[in-house]
Amino acid sequence: MARELTADQARLKCDAAVFQCDSTETLKPIEGIIGQERAMSALKFGLNIIKPGFNIFVLGSAGTGRTTAIKSFLEAMAARKPVPPDWCYVHNFRDPYYPKAIKLPAGMGLTLQKDMKDLIDDVKRALVQAFTSKEYADRRGEVTETYHRRREAVFNVLSQKAEEKGFLLRETQVGLFFIPIVNGQSMTEEDYKKLSAETRESLRRKQEELTKELNEQIARLRSEESALQKQLEEMDHQVAHYAINYLFEELRKKYGQLPQVTDYLNDVEKDIIDNYEQFHAEPKPEEGEPLAAMQDMLRGQKLRTYEVNVLVDNSELKGAPVILELNPTFNNLFGRIEKEAQFGALYTDFTMIKSGSIHRANGGYLVVRIEDLLVNFQSWEGLKRTLRDGKLVIEEIGERFGFLATKSLRPEPIPLDLKVVVIGEPMFYYLLLRLDLEFRELFKVKADFDSVMDRTDAALRDYAAVICRMCQEEGLKHVRRDALAKIAEHSSRLAGDQEKLSTLFADIADILREANFWADEEKAALIEAPHVAKAIEQKVYRSNLIQQHINELIAKDVFMIGTKGEVVGQVNGLEVIDLGDFAFGKPARITASLGVGREGVIDIEREAKLGGPIHTKGVLILSGYLTEKYAANVPLSLSTRLVFEQSYEGVEGDSASSTELYAILSRLSEMPIKQNIAITGSVNQKGEVQAIGGLNQKIEGFFEICKAKDLDGSQGVLIPASNVRHLMLKEEVVEAVRAGKFHIYPVRTIDEGIEVLTSLKAGQRLPDGNFEPGTINDKVQRRLIALAERLREFSKGEEKAKSAAS
Repeated sequence: MARELTADQARLKCDAAVFQCDSTETLKPIEGIIGQERAMSALKFGLNIIKPGFNIFVLGSAGTGRTTAIKSFLEAMAARKPVPPDWCYVHNFRDPYYPKAIKLPAGMGLTLQKDMKDLIDDVKRALVQAFTSKEYADRRGEVTETYHRRREAVFNVLSQKAEEKGFLLRETQVGLFFIPIVNGQSMTEEDYKKLSAETRESLRRKQEELTKELNEQIARLRSEESALQKQLEEMDHQVAHYAINYLFEELRKKYGQLPQVTDYLNDVEKDIIDNYEQFHAEPKPEEGEPLAAMQDMLRGQKLRTYEVNVLVDNSELKGAPVILELNPTFNNLFGRIEKEAQFGALYTDFTMIKSGSIHRANGGYLVVRIEDLLVNFQSWEGLKRTLRDGKLVIEEIGERFGFLATKSLRPEPIPLDLKVVVIGEPMFYYLLLRLDLEFRELFKVKADFDSVMDRTDAALRDYAAVICRMCQEEGLKHVRRDALAKIAEHSSRLAGDQEKLSTLFADIADILREANFWADEEKAALIEAPHVAKAIEQKVYRSNLIQQHINELIAKDVFMIGTKGEVVGQVNGLEVIDLGDFAFGKPARITASLGVGREGVIDIEREAKLGGPIHTKGVLILSGYLTEKYAANVPLSLSTRLVFEQSYEGVEGDSASSTELYAILSRLSEMPIKQNIAITGSVNQKGEVQAIGGLNQKIEGFFEICKAKDLDGSQGVLIPASNVRHLMLKEEVVEAVRAGKFHIYPVRTIDEGIEVLTSLKAGQRLPDGNFEPGTINDKVQRRLIALAERLREFSKGEEKAKSAAS
């Protein structure tokens, strides 16, 4: 018969002396993350390899501190990296729809922006001063005066020739004309009609000759006027160039090592010289003057072409950037082109290009959650395209799908130099690996964060150092070593293993905060073990209302669960109900009925479509066990039905398969099962009892029922021996075990378990194939043989009846 466990085996105590301190107050807080050597090794590899596609996907359960730990790790690594360059967008004077990107050493983006602002202010003053100076006016006057004197001389000569030929050169609204004169006076139309035909013909010929000469002179004057305008324009360009060139030379010298900047300065200087008129001082339009606001707007837009849009400013960085994007929308990741309404229309230019988090992380690291990426439209696809193409493109999301017909800006792409760290649950990683063809090529490094770590003395001391850091960061009271031991034991319970500690530090931090609250309530200087125990207890109390209601129904026999006596074909199984924030165990009555037949083991839960596939598999295994052990030489001729009594929801899992088998064996052997012992454990076809999950909750759930119904010292549980290491029962159960009021029986085989449940020997197989007489196995085998014989006799009777009828 199986030997029951001791209280020390039911919960592995933590010796407070292992922490080598009286409290965390004397400890040195540990930085970084503990217990994740595999994940940290993968991170270091992925971050240091400089090859495309080696971005990192961090797997792990929420609450392991993945995000905070990774950000801290990256910041420490980034501090040793060089600061990446600044990036600016400037006007493209050859094609304004394609703004140019300029790369600058870190911190020089804002410097260039200020230098350009100061330059334009200086250019305004220099040009206004140059074009309003007396020297400029005199020089321009000389050039224009020469032309005006020449023009006047030409018209004087023409007027003189006209007078000699009897004509007067007169200027009208429609041009210059030669009019005949008589005695120095203009000839009227009546006088002209009185002239003889010969005289009129003579005047006409003279007028044609004069007009021809006039047209020739006007053509020459127009040519000279064009040359004059060109000369004045060249002179203005020379004046503008002379006035501003020294300003540009200073900047070209300052940025001489940056060819992109010097080329840009050359383009700006040329454009200013070509459009110097925009810098002329103009009278301010009167308020209310039509189109005045539009003129101001257009003038302002033109001057904005000389500004510098600093897209990424790294002037305050001490190393490579680490950007944690909490809201990775398309625009937040990849930037956007803003627009503003002007006179009923949308307007944009390069100064309205805004950066995204990828721009700010360029040259460093971007951290983002996969769940957030997938729920934001086009964010995941955009990230993959950016990583695949190796460049940052700012575009309207509507343009990507062809939704926008209006012409917009197409900023020059920026080269990508970035490591992306995506954080997510393992489910997302494996789904993407299977369904996304590009995922494998873009995220080649997997950093797997474990939810548990080994419980060694060194690990416990590291755990205490982490708790010390939590206390310092959050201003909590420090923790006495007895409380540290309680937290370590609770951590092992969360891990579900005596030899492990949980790395779900979010849960540990919550316990620490609640314990700090109870310590404050008692005006204690330090967090002590009772405070931790109360925090754990109160956390359960706030969540176990449903459990309490179920326990009350069982205690009042509304749900029928027996904790005393013996019954044939009836056992107490154990199940776990998980509410999401709280899980608890409860007993479930399982019964087996028996009759002659060929159906074998029938699962009523499956027939009612309440049984899950794993539970169904567990039940089917029972037939294999019965056949191999008892019916090797005779057909398995039984019809037994299994059911979870008073079960109104689905049943899943195989942890009750051994329990169901005990019910069948009890029914076959007609030996009663002790109702004061609840059972859990799965079984294989060889009769070996296998480990299951939720062990602590199951045991504690049955203990609560026994306590409510009368804990008389006979009750206990039957568990798989391979689950002993997973026991971390609450103190109340441990003390009951210590006092002999509650028992835990570990078993390795069905034979061991049936002996505990019936107090009878299971029985070994004899050389003749039978079992020891009077044992459980012997009774089962004899019953199965009897069922087979009865079925054979019944089958013969049926055949005789059919023959007689025919």
